[in-house]
Amino acid sequence: MSDADEGVKIALDAVVVDSNKDAFGKGNDETLNGFNGGAEKDIEVYEAKHAEDIATRINNGEKVSAADYAELDRSFRDNSGNKAFSQTFIGGIGADGTIKLANNLNDRAHSGDASKRGFYSDVNKGLANTLGTATKVPDFKDSEGKKLTYGTKAYQDAFAEWSKTSDSKFYNDYMSDLRKAGVGRYDLDVAGDKISVGTGHGQEIRGYQALATLMQQGSGYSPQFLGDLTDDMIAAERKDKNIWDLYGSFDGKEDGWFKNDPVDGVLNLMSRDPEAATGCLDPKADGDKNRLEYLLKDRDWDTVNTTDWRGNIETTGKDESDKDVRTGLGLALEAATTGHTPLGPNQDPWPATPHTEAQARVMHGVIGTLGPDQSVSENLREPLARALSSYTADTHEMLAGLDSKYVTATGTGYFTQDGDTHLAVSPKDLVQFMHGLSEDPEAYGTLHKAESRYIGLSLEQIPENAKGAELTNPLNKAGTALGAMAAIREDVINDGRMAGYSEADWKAKMAYHVIGGAVTPLYFTTAGGVSIAFGDSIQRGVDTWAWQWGNEMKAAVDAKANPEIADNYLHVNKQLPILVSDWASGRGGIAEADVEAYTEHALSGRDRGTGTAREYLTDTTN
Repeated sequence: MSDADEGVKIALDAVVVDSNKDAFGKGNDETLNGFNGGAEKDIEVYEAKHAEDIATRINNGEKVSAADYAELDRSFRDNSGNKAFSQTFIGGIGADGTIKLANNLNDRAHSGDASKRGFYSDVNKGLANTLGTATKVPDFKDSEGKKLTYGTKAYQDAFAEWSKTSDSKFYNDYMSDLRKAGVGRYDLDVAGDKISVGTGHGQEIRGYQALATLMQQGSGYSPQFLGDLTDDMIAAERKDKNIWDLYGSFDGKEDGWFKNDPVDGVLNLMSRDPEAATGCLDPKADGDKNRLEYLLKDRDWDTVNTTDWRGNIETTGKDESDKDVRTGLGLALEAATTGHTPLGPNQDPWPATPHTEAQARVMHGVIGTLGPDQSVSENLREPLARALSSYTADTHEMLAGLDSKYVTATGTGYFTQDGDTHLAVSPKDLVQFMHGLSEDPEAYGTLHKAESRYIGLSLEQIPENAKGAELTNPLNKAGTALGAMAAIREDVINDGRMAGYSEADWKAKMAYHVIGGAVTPLYFTTAGGVSIAFGDSIQRGVDTWAWQWGNEMKAAVDAKANPEIADNYLHVNKQLPILVSDWASGRGGIAEADVEAYTEHALSGRDRGTGTAREYLTDTTN
């Protein structure tokens, strides 16, 4: 009520001022204070102009009272979701003013009076949300009223038509303005003060770096805005690959809030909107831009300038990267390939998640690009392992190598059967990609856990009276998949490229990750956005092996430091008999001799899977 009253007061104060005064203080009506013939119809427009005046004074370095800052905060809080307010304010201060205001607020939020930092952060959040509303591109719908998905041909056609209308003028003008301000240089304390003396002292940042930092505070950005912003920043860095380079690192709790790599910062924002991430990274949707290949293979990710000393002379050294390099890309890829936001702690990917063709295309591109290197950048491993684990129903078949549909569809990257989309990639690329992910023990644990769970599901799907191949093929495939996993594990350990882990540490961390997830609910989000939590009701037959392993680990006093037990339970010769035996006990009436015969089918697949994977892993120039 108070916010609304204040907004009305501002509008009333402004609307009664004669808008038709000439240079002599009179209007056409020859009065000093006549009728305002140009009154605006929206209260929010007057509030925006009042907020614009405050922002302009802040940007000009003038003295601005605490009451003015409070009024700016109230204006954003009350109106950031209003299009008239947002476009009037953002358009009034322009891209340059937006960036300057964000920097001024960030200086106060991170290096000013500690008791007021939270307040200035709130104001900055309001500014970010206002920007999101101002740049919002409308949802486009087909002839049946169904919302068009960003990135599709139908969406692109609709956006092209909208861009010709007067409704798009603000968006087009602001993006044009932003292309100039985005590459401009600005002051920001965290960057200027990073180096106290010498080379780098007082350095300035680029406008896009400030904008990406600001946008982390807000939400509601349209996929089109995020995609266009990414394209514009990539275009800028293609002209100058060192455009974002700064002296000093900007990561961790202290300085990680500043997005010195603005492309990675906007990709982080895309991870909160899977539609934006998929539409942006889908190779079929970006024409000749090749965003996915550029980000995975061609881009220069080193944004940290260094210096060398030769005697008393300081010279420029080799560029390096922050510890959080590619963090946004990893999260965006997880969202783009799964259709849901990145999973958090105690949330496991469901191994039989449905996917769209666009999501499968992105995953196909990731595997084909990164697989041959057999090494994946550190901050990509865990999000991509979670993403790949959601395709386990498909990777299980590809590792088994028996279903011809997966072989013939490797070129397109997917095929559709009974209304479901299935990923299809070269088994060689898949194994090599899994090897790269597995340099991180927790990533390997995620893959192994998902495969074990899917084996449990596939065995339970065997018909009660199944005989012959209908019965033995699933068992053979189970052994083949676990055999491949064993070969990957063995090769990673022998490679010695485990991101600083010792062999024992790698095994212990992987083990703890697996058993930690075995006793928590599974988290599953469908392609349509429906979230379902699976608990103990479906654990039987899915996690029995991990459950037994976990009990033994815990009984051995310290689960975190038990690589010996991890060795024991990861051995396929132990896991497969446990899985088959548990499946058989659930059926009832299966003779022990038959259980042993079924186990033999699984172990036979193990030999095939291990041997094939080893061949793929030795075929490398690394």
